[in-house]
Amino acid sequence: MNTLLKGILVGGLAGLLFGFDTAVIAGTTQGLSAAFDLAPAALGMTVSSALWGTLLGALFAGRPGDRFGARDCLRAIALLYVVSALGCWLAPNLAVLVGARVLGGIAIGASSVLAPIYLAEIAPANRRGMMVGAFQFNIVLGILLAYLSNYLVGMLALGADEWRWKFGVAALPSLLLFALVFIIPNSPRWLALKGRRAEAAAVLRQIGVADVEEELRQYAQGQRAGGARLSWARHRKPMLLAVTIAAFNQLSGINAILYYSNDIFAAAGFGKMSADLQSVMIGATNLVFTLLALTVIDRVGRRTLLLIGSIGMVAALSATAAIQLSGSGRDLLLWALILFIASFAFSQGAVVWVYISEIFPTEVRARGQSLGASTHWLMDAIIAGVFPLMAAGSSGLPFVFFAVAMVLQFVVVARYFTETRGVKLEDMAGVMANAPAKVA
Repeated sequence: MNTLLKGILVGGLAGLLFGFDTAVIAGTTQGLSAAFDLAPAALGMTVSSALWGTLLGALFAGRPGDRFGARDCLRAIALLYVVSALGCWLAPNLAVLVGARVLGGIAIGASSVLAPIYLAEIAPANRRGMMVGAFQFNIVLGILLAYLSNYLVGMLALGADEWRWKFGVAALPSLLLFALVFIIPNSPRWLALKGRRAEAAAVLRQIGVADVEEELRQYAQGQRAGGARLSWARHRKPMLLAVTIAAFNQLSGINAILYYSNDIFAAAGFGKMSADLQSVMIGATNLVFTLLALTVIDRVGRRTLLLIGSIGMVAALSATAAIQLSGSGRDLLLWALILFIASFAFSQGAVVWVYISEIFPTEVRARGQSLGASTHWLMDAIIAGVFPLMAAGSSGLPFVFFAVAMVLQFVVVARYFTETRGVKLEDMAGVMANAPAKVA
């Protein structure tokens, strides 16, 4: 198998587990509430517990990634996914379940740092958006598979233990990832940075680089131009962009909607099986529009997609808020959420991991990605924990907040974001130093 395809396969499978583990909780909230007698606040804590693990994984993956390389760290991540899935399946009490979810969260957070970096560093500049976007595509494929798995498991009438089986299914792809991560090479940029020039040259030949010596020369030039430490003085602009895009990703409300989709539909009067099935439809929309975005991201650009998606998300979130606040138009709720998911997938969903993975120099890329991913997961944990309380007071209020945030995103992206389409990683520092292009 071609080395690039192997890398895409492994990075994609890491994304699939990321998505599956993120969304599977949506089908278990009612079962967990019944099994452990959880009030809304306790349910929010249980759901968000995995996200605090995700924050830890994102915070601390950068330094090992820069030191040992993304590939070797992905081996440990795959093992954590296996342990988490089995722990949730067999959990004798809530404490063990939460502990297993935290381990899964650490794996998700670390993979959100290291899998996009690995893909970005082996990808040609003119295909980087599509290749790193494959990680996001597999995230949404994992989300769809989680919703579909929840629906199918729900049809088996497994009773009180249904939630265990919904979690346990993830053990199979976790074991597959652990096996596959042994067939990919280290990133050539990381090898060159560590002085392993002969190994870097061998990998470059494997991935089809025509002029290996010129590529290595550009690596060395780019590394000399940067610094070994991630610092505010040297990397201020990419740090601000990474934090901003990651924060807005969660302020859209995407994960609150994915985690609590069944509860949102239940609050609007839909039954359990109907809510499960409508979640599958949301997952399918996410997949289709992510795929559509990946076909144009390297032609249209990252910034343009963010602007287009902001408009669609504002419209969809405003409609959802109106339906929930008025109590009328229930039949339109699914379509409003589908419009939101389509707009998010076509913009923020497809862009966020691509953008963060490409704006930092090689020597600090993992730590820069860690900064962006940590912001993403911190915001996710806060919003997931607060959402049930806000929704219990007013089912429409959270969507008003998310809509306002997306108006702000449009303004910030239009004013401050730099386009990175087609830029070689070694040339990115120069591009970051220039002002963003004006809105067409």
